[in-house]
Order: sequence, then structure tokens, then C-alpha cells
Amino acid sequence: MSPDAKGVCWSCGAALEAVDYQREGECQRCRKQSHVCRNCRFYEPGRPSDCQEPIAEPVRDKDRANFCDYFEPSSETYRPGADIDALRAAADSLFET
Repeated sequence: MSPDAKGVCWSCGAALEAVDYQREGECQRCRKQSHVCRNCRFYEPGRPSDCQEPIAEPVRDKDRANFCDYFEPSSETYRPGADIDALRAAADSLFET
């Protein structure tokens, strides 16, 4: 990762600096972990393992810190109101018996 890497938090949209992307780093505003798939430029829901990088190891929890060597911060990760996983979980809970 570049020492001047900058991006935004996938959860709240706050600006992040390179230091915020350490393995156990977190967003200073919402305290969500930042070295996560959802903050990566390769994250793309719907692709195999939700990742554009074809040789990256699959990561099960896209919101938790991981050790992926292909992680690259992105400034386009914040999508207000588009939390597909939360919407899917809510819909699934409606039909549980």
C-alpha cells in the first residue's frame, strides 16, 4: 500500500489517510474497521468472492479486517443507502420461520 494512500470509509464516508488502513485500523468517525474488502478498489459484489482480483484468497466477512495482500484503498467505496448485505439480511429475516 502506498504511504500516501487516501480513501473514504465504506460505512460513513469519512476521509481516511494511509495510517487508517493498518491491519487493525479503523475509521475515526464511526469506528468501523478499515482494512476490509468493502474499502478495497477490487471489491465488487456479484463477482466470484465479490472481488475483481482473480487470485486473491476468498474472504468470508467483507466488513472485518483481513490479511489480503491485494488490498488497495478506494475513494469510491461509500454508497449511502446501498448496504445490500443489510437489506438482504432484513429481507431474509422476514421469511424465517
